[in-house]
Amino acid sequence: MISMIAAYARNRVIGRDGAMPWHLPNDLKHVKEVTTGKTIVMGRKTFESLGRPLPNRRNVVLTRRRDFAPSGVDVVHSVEEVLALGDVIIFGGAELYRQFMDVADRLYITEIDMEAEGDTFFPEWDRDAFTLVWKREGTVDERNPVPHTFYLYERKNRSGA
Repeated sequence: MISMIAAYARNRVIGRDGAMPWHLPNDLKHVKEVTTGKTIVMGRKTFESLGRPLPNRRNVVLTRRRDFAPSGVDVVHSVEEVLALGDVIIFGGAELYRQFMDVADRLYITEIDMEAEGDTFFPEWDRDAFTLVWKREGTVDERNPVPHTFYLYERKNRSGA
């Protein structure tokens, strides 16, 4: 199964200058809950923005660079290698989201209720191809000042049955 996890603003911004344009501990907790114990796949730039492998997960980096070999991660060089891994969660960034959108079975989306300045965007996607499984409003407080909503979507039956 191919899942994706992403947070984006109303205008689909996911990043600015290699970082997220908001800080929401609620979303970080959500990401940890969804991905702990799983295999996450990210692009090189996303990995470099994190600075280290995320603990308690298998970290896989998809990159064209053959000389990229940081410790604590597995490196792959093709979409086919990722698909051969079985159950994975696509962790970003924008290029990986685009590459895997057509084969994603499940989307964990956090929608941030703001228009964000940014240079990196989540791709447009066909909501009609997915069923909303659940929706949960994030708590707004001093540490999480921006309204946000968590969603889980699953792809509808591909055979049309």
